[in-house]
Amino acid sequence: MNRKCVLIFAGADPSGGAGLQADIETIATLGAHPLSVVTALTVQDNDRVFSVHPVPELLLKQQAQALINKIEIAAVKIGIVGNRANAEAIAEMVKMLKARQVDLPVVLDPVLASGNGDALAGENTLDILAPLIAVATLITPNLPEASALCGGDRRLDSQAEALLMACPNVLIKGGHGPEVDKVINRWFAEGISRTWTWPRLPGTFHGTGCTLASAIAALLANGQSMADAIDLAQSYTQEALESSYSIADGQRIPNRSVSLLEDGA
Repeated sequence: MNRKCVLIFAGADPSGGAGLQADIETIATLGAHPLSVVTALTVQDNDRVFSVHPVPELLLKQQAQALINKIEIAAVKIGIVGNRANAEAIAEMVKMLKARQVDLPVVLDPVLASGNGDALAGENTLDILAPLIAVATLITPNLPEASALCGGDRRLDSQAEALLMACPNVLIKGGHGPEVDKVINRWFAEGISRTWTWPRLPGTFHGTGCTLASAIAALLANGQSMADAIDLAQSYTQEALESSYSIADGQRIPNRSVSLLEDGA
């Protein structure tokens, strides 16, 4: 039986905690097959990003085109892309895929910085994201990212309104919120505003956003509705964080081998 395939555009993380490595593990665990296009090579550990080196645009295109020519794509997940040229190349390929499949789900994790605040691109990151937001089905910013994408606006409703003008679904993650005992995530779409509240776990984690976005992409690829994919992906991510492990001092690694498949996902 063929598995549904998720085309990933993301940077490689040598620590195995975030980026492509997190995406691959998450998508495979949730029953889809990851197709990984390297957008950037990074120098990082489980805490800090020391440098980001975008791959050449032509090489990015060649990686993706070889896959697209042969394999049916059921969903796309986009993480860091490194620079504007790569972003534009990815956007053009997504448009080509959508010309074949109008309802192709595209999940964009608009990463502006690492969890420790390290920059993930040498250019203006907001400028890099513009062509990608235009082709995304769902964008998953955390609170600082949502504010930055909306010109510094910190009002959640107006952030959602502004982002919905560019993308049909917005999931604003509350991990950076002021609540000390809980995390509040909010999904907005036309006529929809839904909230989830999760217990805030002690410690910090490497690759949480990658895990959640990839889980949503995998579930969408396997035929879940947007509502169910967002719901189940949060449950999966919460369980991965609850059973996280340490590889060194600092941020913990989500245990992405946990699975919701036996629960009907």
